[in-house]
Amino acid sequence: MKRSIPELQQSAQALVMVTAYDYPGARHAEAAGVDLILVGDSLGNVVLGYDSTAPVTLADMIHHGRAVRRGAKDTFLVVDLPFGTYHTGTHDAMRAAVRVIQETGADAVKMEGASPEILEVVGTLTRNGVPVMGHVGLTPQTATAQGGLKVQGKDDEGARRILDGALALEQAGAFAVVLETVPARLARLVSERLGVPTIGIGAGVHCDGQVLVTHDLLGVYEGEEKKIAKRYAEVGRTSREAIEAYAREVRAREFPRKDNSFVMKDEVLDKLY
Repeated sequence: MKRSIPELQQSAQALVMVTAYDYPGARHAEAAGVDLILVGDSLGNVVLGYDSTAPVTLADMIHHGRAVRRGAKDTFLVVDLPFGTYHTGTHDAMRAAVRVIQETGADAVKMEGASPEILEVVGTLTRNGVPVMGHVGLTPQTATAQGGLKVQGKDDEGARRILDGALALEQAGAFAVVLETVPARLARLVSERLGVPTIGIGAGVHCDGQVLVTHDLLGVYEGEEKKIAKRYAEVGRTSREAIEAYAREVRAREFPRKDNSFVMKDEVLDKLY
């Protein structure tokens, strides 16, 4: 049963959130009983093969969001607004958010950052009935401006900016805030100060919930271990080994076997001859 925002906010257990980008991934996530599914613009990296999330379009997010909703009808679904859709003013952001909600069936959208311009957008969306999940710390859409994919909030200025940004997002109406790649003690302080849940990724154990990219936790890509993630399986290696075994059997004419083939009546074949 899908949980409402008040139920998520009042949960006594740590919230479990994973990414999904397609129908089978969504089915697996829902069957596992996660609390939230995120259609992240990380699909640019792990599904579409881009070097960053910046090239991901609104059409991409809607396309993948639809597939995820078809696979997870009873799980709270959050869809990222991609780069450029909410950086040009509240009107453009509202149009993009409405499209996402209407065309994917998402329950909420997620936006990165806490600048005055972003806070204005968050406020406009939430006042007009679009639930928004905030995101501070490392914000991949603008990682170049942050000096790359590295830990944020390690100095006085950076830590204060993250704390103030999270508080401002809550004040603007965000129902939860993602904390990405920040020191664990800072994430704990932010979590204690906020009245809405924090969802950590690379932010320590004291957040109100955790999110991981499914491809990271499943080990889809061999040799790409990340400090912020734990590999719970080695799907990439298993998949490669399976395809290698298939290729060996085809070349040795061991596949398909008799039980993989179909038969016909002798008299039908005799007529062809």
